[in-house]
Amino acid sequence: MVTPSGPLAIEELATILPPAGALVGLDLGTKTIGIATSDPGRRIATPLSVVRRTKFTADAREMMERIAPFAPVALVLGLPVNMDGSEGPRAQATRAFVRNLGPITDLPVALWDERLSTAAVTRTLLEADASRKRRDAVVDKMAAAYILQGALDRLAGLRGG
Repeated sequence: MVTPSGPLAIEELATILPPAGALVGLDLGTKTIGIATSDPGRRIATPLSVVRRTKFTADAREMMERIAPFAPVALVLGLPVNMDGSEGPRAQATRAFVRNLGPITDLPVALWDERLSTAAVTRTLLEADASRKRRDAVVDKMAAAYILQGALDRLAGLRGG
């Protein structure tokens, strides 16, 4: 559900979520879409997979097929804002992706500030001495989990737990 005014803020999402049900986190890159999911209790984000981007319709179909087994109740997309809080071309592309999702899914869609998520995940992988090939294979889905975990933590704070 993308409202006429656009995607929801996390605080708005919190008011319409059912008591339980998985959330899906998405990290939209120019070449890939990282996907993560939460447990139904919305405590832990887990990296799931990566969709190699081709065209929107094919990408959205593949993404929806991959998340269907988890019966998600909402989507959380990372919004790549600039360090000063302004929105550049990548943020605009993310908002366009959300608008295009509107006719494809009834799931509510929220945006989460993803500043430095990929950098944080890459740093963690470097500290774990992951090879470049291994980092490239997992960074997008781990960034999606990082984004989703931030949103889950905020939602927990909003519900007082």
